[in-house]
Amino acid sequence: MGSSHNNKSRIFTPCTRTHQIGALLLVTTTFFLTRLFDQSFSPCHSSPVNQDGISHRNHVHISDGGRSISWPERGYGSHLSLKIYVYDENELDGLKLLLYGRDGAISADSCVKGQWGTQVKIHRLLLQSRFRTKKKEEADLFFVPAYAKCVRMMGGLNDKEINQTYVKVLRQMPYFRRSGGRDHIFVFPSGAGAHLFKSWATFINRSIILTPEGDRTDKRDTSAFNTWKDIIIPGNVDDGMTKRGLTLVQPLPLSKRKYLANYLGRAQGKVGRLQLIELANQYPDQLESPDLKFKGPEKLGKIEYFQHLRNAKFCLAPRGESSWTLRFYESFFVMKQNFLFRMSLTTPRYQ
Repeated sequence: MGSSHNNKSRIFTPCTRTHQIGALLLVTTTFFLTRLFDQSFSPCHSSPVNQDGISHRNHVHISDGGRSISWPERGYGSHLSLKIYVYDENELDGLKLLLYGRDGAISADSCVKGQWGTQVKIHRLLLQSRFRTKKKEEADLFFVPAYAKCVRMMGGLNDKEINQTYVKVLRQMPYFRRSGGRDHIFVFPSGAGAHLFKSWATFINRSIILTPEGDRTDKRDTSAFNTWKDIIIPGNVDDGMTKRGLTLVQPLPLSKRKYLANYLGRAQGKVGRLQLIELANQYPDQLESPDLKFKGPEKLGKIEYFQHLRNAKFCLAPRGESSWTLRFYESFFVMKQNFLFRMSLTTPRYQ
């Protein structure tokens, strides 16, 4: 009753013309004061400019219709000059857990293999990059190394531990808090993307995410991928196939390829994949689709896999757990002239 009475007794002053004029004067005053301070703190004399229009003080100057404008040469001018800071594994408590697991038994060499190896390769490339800096204060971007997908798959951490460890690491980063994470880079090399970190939406929703897949709304209410800041990266293909010069397996001419199409992967109980295996049994001269396994006689070795992949005119990639497929990238190096289908497969027999 008392609260209701107080609400009724409140008097709200309407917005009058006097208030509107006052607000307009406040905005105008703020604008002119800002311009005044900008002019007061700007250099009195412009920097000397060479024949190419580049300032000796690292500024680019351009004249347009009698008006001259300038902006920093570094990063916006004739060359790229980024500074990237890579967090050290000993710098943040918990970072080693995301790299090597709770027991420290998982090695980077074991994580660099397979389709998720980009998490290691990008880290190693940045450690050797000419853009790397060891001074946080001069860095434009910050790279946070983590092999969380590999660590999870090898039993080094479970989902709850990964989430808790990421949160623990992020809370030790003053530069992350400074920008809200906007200048920090994370790699999530699997179809799950940033969802591997359960609390991504709370902590790294503004950060730059590198991932092979942008569409993850099929099993979740929202996607962690933002086209305005995140980057799609290819899956990891074996170095023996991507190096310059002679690779492990060379492409075959179309006329020498045995099969019309092939699918080389595990069935995983997926309807489309099971249909392909059934069709391969019916048309063994046209379609190759063995039910491959992680180990045993149904597992193909590295060279053997690419030898099979190159031996068809088309590479079929029926949808599995997620929208992306490593075979899309692998086929580039052994098939060259092929078309590749990415589909939720329903064969003519079923439709």
